[in-house]
Amino acid sequence: MHERSSVAELAAALRKEVNRYSDGEKLPSSRALRERYRVSPVTVSRALAELAAEGLVVTRPGAGVFRAAAPARTAHPVDTSWQEIALSAEAAADQVPRGVDASGVLATLAVPPPGVVELSGGYLHPDLQPERALAAALARAGRRPGAWRRPPVAGVDELRAWFAREIGGPGGALSGNDVLITAGGQSALTAALRALAPPGAPVLVESPTYPGVLAAARASGLRPVPVPLDADGVRTDLLAEAFRASGARLFVCQPLFQNPTGAVLADGRRAEVLRVARAAGAFVIEDDFARRLAHGPASALPPTLICDDAHGTVVHVGSLTKVTSPSLRVGALAARGPVLDRLRAIQVVDSFFVPGPLQETALELVGSPSWPRHLRTVAKELAVRRDALTTALHTRLPELMGADGGTAPGVPRGGCFLWLRLPDGVPEEALAGAALRAGVSVAPGRPYFPAEPPAAHLRLAFGSASGPAELAEGVHRLATAWREVAP
Repeated sequence: MHERSSVAELAAALRKEVNRYSDGEKLPSSRALRERYRVSPVTVSRALAELAAEGLVVTRPGAGVFRAAAPARTAHPVDTSWQEIALSAEAAADQVPRGVDASGVLATLAVPPPGVVELSGGYLHPDLQPERALAAALARAGRRPGAWRRPPVAGVDELRAWFAREIGGPGGALSGNDVLITAGGQSALTAALRALAPPGAPVLVESPTYPGVLAAARASGLRPVPVPLDADGVRTDLLAEAFRASGARLFVCQPLFQNPTGAVLADGRRAEVLRVARAAGAFVIEDDFARRLAHGPASALPPTLICDDAHGTVVHVGSLTKVTSPSLRVGALAARGPVLDRLRAIQVVDSFFVPGPLQETALELVGSPSWPRHLRTVAKELAVRRDALTTALHTRLPELMGADGGTAPGVPRGGCFLWLRLPDGVPEEALAGAALRAGVSVAPGRPYFPAEPPAAHLRLAFGSASGPAELAEGVHRLATAWREVAP
């Protein structure tokens, strides 16, 4: 059983048990709880920490754990009705509403209930995360001279130089001076959107696309305008038309292993994206989130778009988070020209800087002998999981693999997702709900579209599963849900 499942189950049991105690009464010792529930000391400690955070118990060092006193009830409930007006009133009728739908993002961040197979996650399964290497890197980083002092606003110089080499490639297209260290990719995307477009402006996005960019754009008062994709990436003929029709001066794209489709921007379209954006006087945000999630050697990957950019059109976003851990929130923004000063200013206002120890940890990790081994392991294991998922779907749910009205999905060469078009008449929300009841979490396709979707879809994540056996079980449970809702 996974540690997080054990913690959740023990915490649930203790919540029921604590109700049998009076205020201030002592709970059984940690040793007694370990023996009764047959769990590790870490599991007991974490479960009790959850109860303490919820205010159900209090811990007294050297004495034990006690039931907390019931909180005093407020005599009169707080009336927050006024907030409905304050949160929706706009100064001008043509402004973009400030409401933010984060459901698509939350779906990839939420931890499913114990026993549920997770095919909806946005991060690697813990077995694929370099936890030992991260722990060792963190310990070494904490001892580095100056690690706990205030870091440079733009980031630690050595880490900026490492990102510049990674992004710019062997040709040396970038230097460390072209890079800002950010608190992960989402933070970098948000800063870039705010820097490159004023509130109320249109911003072109791929359709479908990562829900986080839609949420960040709308939170910044921007209007996402969809540009359809096909198997070769964004349709550049429609991109040019979208620039003309909307007057947008910004396009956000994922040229490599696009989320959710897995598409790679074709060689013939790379230069065309830059040409079209240049003709429109627009910037391109290149979200390169999946470069380290390739299923083969990195040497076979196309270079970043910014490497081919001779005019400062591209603002590049990269991150270490996806290939390491959700908690290693270290990323980078790369740009050339005055836009870099604006990006730096926005980051300073928002967060001052990325904590020094976290940057030093990233440096220790990518400089260690375990780093290339980790990347090779991830590439190999993602390919194994991808093949296991597609095989299970062909066997148990051929309807999702091109039969009976569906469209056969492309098999991605990188990333963690499989994008499935549902046959006509199959409601994605109902299928996702039935799947959860059957014990597997999947992501409905609607949040990935900035406007009305052309069809119902599901996104299945194979990187968040523990391995082929769990993926096969997840598809088995999804097939049960399919029989419940399919016409």
